[in-house]
Amino acid sequence: MADEEAEVPTTAEGEAPAAAAAETEEVEMSVLEALKEVLQKAMIHGGLKKGLHECAKALDRRSARLCCLSKNCENDEYKKLIKALCAEGEVHVIMVEDGKELGSWCGLTKLDSDGNVKKAVRTSCAVVTDFGQETRALAVLLDFLQKQAGGQGAEL
Repeated sequence: MADEEAEVPTTAEGEAPAAAAAETEEVEMSVLEALKEVLQKAMIHGGLKKGLHECAKALDRRSARLCCLSKNCENDEYKKLIKALCAEGEVHVIMVEDGKELGSWCGLTKLDSDGNVKKAVRTSCAVVTDFGQETRALAVLLDFLQKQAGGQGAEL
């Protein structure tokens, strides 16, 4: 019986590397991929606001939980307004490289019959008011934001 007890921990140790490998896969998900997934889940659940008007209303009402702002926005007043509203409501700001990319992540695209992007509309701002589901991508993104909490905005 002592031998059987010794075998049980060995089996548990054999399972531990598999669990460690699963955790490694979770960590390997990039923040960019996590952001895409979180934006898509929010859009499905009706918790995604796009454009200056919708975003400003959500930020002003303090219902926003996350804000994405495009770096290539031409209007500096636009950026200042969104950043000020985010700072006032203590909302995390993620700076995204391209507005067309942000627009396609938010569902502002037309697809051809093969599922490829035919036309993408640019958006300079998107705000998440409801994450929808608790997913692995959300955990990765929130972990990234906690690490970046010392700075004003996170950049991808």
